[in-house]
Amino acid sequence: MEYEIFNLGDVLLQSGVTLPNAYLAYKTYGELNEQKDNVIVYPTAFGDQHVQNEWLIGSGMALDPEKYFIIVPNLLGNGLSSSPSNTPPPFDRANFPQVTIYDNVRLQHQLLTGKFGIQKIALVVGWSMGGIQAFQWGASYPEMVERIAPFGGIAKPWPHTYVVLEGVKASLLSAVGFDSSKLNQLSSTDMRAVGRVYAGWGLSHAFYREELYREMGFDTLEDFVAGVWEDSFMNMDPHNVLAMLWTGQHADISATPSYNGDFDKALQSIKALACIMPGSTDLFCTADDNEYEAKRIPNAVLKPIQSIWGHFSGRGINSADNEFIDDNLKHLLSLSTNE
Repeated sequence: MEYEIFNLGDVLLQSGVTLPNAYLAYKTYGELNEQKDNVIVYPTAFGDQHVQNEWLIGSGMALDPEKYFIIVPNLLGNGLSSSPSNTPPPFDRANFPQVTIYDNVRLQHQLLTGKFGIQKIALVVGWSMGGIQAFQWGASYPEMVERIAPFGGIAKPWPHTYVVLEGVKASLLSAVGFDSSKLNQLSSTDMRAVGRVYAGWGLSHAFYREELYREMGFDTLEDFVAGVWEDSFMNMDPHNVLAMLWTGQHADISATPSYNGDFDKALQSIKALACIMPGSTDLFCTADDNEYEAKRIPNAVLKPIQSIWGHFSGRGINSADNEFIDDNLKHLLSLSTNE
């Protein structure tokens, strides 16, 4: 896997803990132009690494590397950037400090300005937790970000979203009897239950009812659950997953020094042109939640992805959903930010 490393040194996190020798893993696509204004930032989602974002990047697409300089920073905790699985003691495994979305975006800002000298971003786009990062970029750096396009992502975990993530986390913690002193005993085998819990939330009722998993090559529901959900989660490090779940559960764009918990103020501060694309059948990053957020962002439009693929309408699997997202990104990038 090819990617680059940006060393951050000792980083004081929002929690007050200093993470020594922190670093961001990232990959770039295309070339930065002389004006340094052809920049697209595309952060990764929960459990994903930069390769999972590549379905939306290509010649003739909105994210065209022949036209734009696309930077995909990996989320802290995802196994490539500083994470429980790759950080030496005393911050390894269950001892990894709590990292916020605000921390992630602040460090990504250091990458863009320190490494590349970038001062303007044409677009920040992302799915799921990548979408939350897009919102955070708009709120944290309103003068720098010209457009945002979160899809399948919300600006904070609304109460139901928090509960869903808590259930996912509980399925892992139950393997050690909810004993925090035994967390370092967790293994990839314990992730099997996490996959089965998440299987009920990632896709919609209609997806399962219409047996669309057959289109993916699975003959039975059991084969699909085991072959997709169990396998994908068992390939993840349990401590990385716990770290990313904490980040997701506390990912409120207003939980920053600038907004001090005033969520509406944080939304209203976003100056970027915003195209917000929820999955119409998403069960835990819902269109209703995005509607609330879009109404409070001055230059936002809400464009639901009409799909029965639930949260995974933004995962790059279903061609109709992919085309809808790409078309809306092309339109957004065509709009002048000077109007």
